[in-house]
Amino acid sequence: MKTKKNLLLGTLLLLSATISYGQKLNANKKAVMSAVENHKTELIKISDSIWSLAETAFEEHQSSEILANYAEKNGFIVERGVAGMPTAFVATYGTGSPVISVLGEFDALPGISQKAEPTKNPLVEGAAGHGCGHNLFGAASLGSAIAIKEQIEKGKLKGTIKFFGTPSEEKFFGKIWMVREGLWDGVDVNLSWHPSAATEADVQSSLALVDFKVEFFGQAAHASADPWNGRSASDALELYTTGINYYREHIKPTVRIHYHIQDGGQVVNVVPDYSKLWVRVRDTKRSGMMPVYEQVKKMAEGAAIMANVDYEISLISGIYEVLVNRAGGEIMQNNLELLGEITYTDEEIAFGKKIQEVTGKPQVGMDSKISPLEETKEHPGGGSTDVGDVSWNVANINLGVTTAPKDTPWHSWAVVACGGMSIGHKGMIYSAKAMSMTMVDLFENPKMVQKVKDEYIKRKGNEVYEAIVPDGPPPIGTN
Repeated sequence: MKTKKNLLLGTLLLLSATISYGQKLNANKKAVMSAVENHKTELIKISDSIWSLAETAFEEHQSSEILANYAEKNGFIVERGVAGMPTAFVATYGTGSPVISVLGEFDALPGISQKAEPTKNPLVEGAAGHGCGHNLFGAASLGSAIAIKEQIEKGKLKGTIKFFGTPSEEKFFGKIWMVREGLWDGVDVNLSWHPSAATEADVQSSLALVDFKVEFFGQAAHASADPWNGRSASDALELYTTGINYYREHIKPTVRIHYHIQDGGQVVNVVPDYSKLWVRVRDTKRSGMMPVYEQVKKMAEGAAIMANVDYEISLISGIYEVLVNRAGGEIMQNNLELLGEITYTDEEIAFGKKIQEVTGKPQVGMDSKISPLEETKEHPGGGSTDVGDVSWNVANINLGVTTAPKDTPWHSWAVVACGGMSIGHKGMIYSAKAMSMTMVDLFENPKMVQKVKDEYIKRKGNEVYEAIVPDGPPPIGTN
């Protein structure tokens, strides 16, 4: 009798779990998952085309066109060349509220070309490569938008879906000019994802950042016959970078300062009359970054005085840290748990382990487990993204999805390799499903939308957003 009761109880629990799962994975969620599957072949083709093109900042003409054309083919109204950037565009479908948007990136990084192989082997020596997986980023986000569009078209969902094609994330941060243009005005919630070595609803911030150029102007002279007649711009540059490096001892651990010498003189027997470097300052908060930025600018004047040369500082651009939204993260987390882990073939696991072997990492393969939602850290490490500026202008939900083996060096040939084969493809399709399912929740539940927006307003507080960009158009065609 006891055995029969246990069996009956087990059956009831299983039935209850099945019904509960079915209620969460409702008809609209099943439909958007099916839609992503229906577009899977085309999405992979789009991603692979962008991967092969590997176009860098503001040069993503063909990559942008591929995405915009596919959006148009699927019934979106596409506005090209927005915010003064030929490769930026907005694709829109539907009317009324809620208005939900999703971001897509598609720019590559210079100098890391790689074949879809687990050992370093450039596709084209010295060419660019998608070392941040943006070929996957743009294709997956568009796939999720199309899945929602099809449900709006069928009358199953009501509202507006927007896809933002955003160029030059890696260098000039194109989203800043799109924000400045007011393109997210009227959007209720924005979604974004990023290729990663883990799968998680991303509730961590990023680093605020400012980029500027410093130029020194001296007097050329023969370096041996009459160096006393010269004033070396290169000396000023070296004094400046020395000052930066001494300053590192006296800044908080959250701060990062980088520089790239772009011109230190042309020949050895001429006192250089010109030098130039690109400087970048970061911190976990914009409020912490700005005082360091001001101090580093002052140091350029000191270097110029010591070398008896003139100098000029030019702001390139700057970005905010991401404004975290845990309410949105919780919605995304639920959908990741519904989807479950990505599974890999033996060949894909071997591919990942080979990359780990070559890059000196533990050979543990892929990590796609769905961990519980993390606590948000006050001062996270990591990089920077212009998604931060979007997040200070509209409530934003972030996602990271596995597209490379655990501990893979990012911005490297190893990420390029995975982005051009099935490991990257699986992460791309998975992210399209996760985002479209999350958008279903937002379209179906006005209270969820309001909860996400309320947190955004609370976290933003009294902060007044000010884009960190110089006056005028985006710096297209500059180095």
